[in-house]
Amino acid sequence: MKASELLADDQDSLALNDRLSIRKGSVGAFLHNARLLMDKNTGAEQRQQLEMDTRELLPALDALGLFEILGIREEALALCIERLRQDTKKPA
Repeated sequence: MKASELLADDQDSLALNDRLSIRKGSVGAFLHNARLLMDKNTGAEQRQQLEMDTRELLPALDALGLFEILGIREEALALCIERLRQDTKKPA
């Protein structure tokens, strides 16, 4: 499948099961955030923002099945993602 077959150039998001809208660029944004989260030179304030941004992406990435196909090899990042995933399940 080509990317354009999944999401046309003029579309910005994909509705999944009529309850979740997945924005174009979600996987790319996650990869960008993950690289910076793994970087030991990333400052605390930037890391906090990266974690908040990543937490917002997780429902869409999980709905896509990203982590069922691709595993996270970096242990610290895997633990961070699991912690963020648990945070999304906590009642407000």
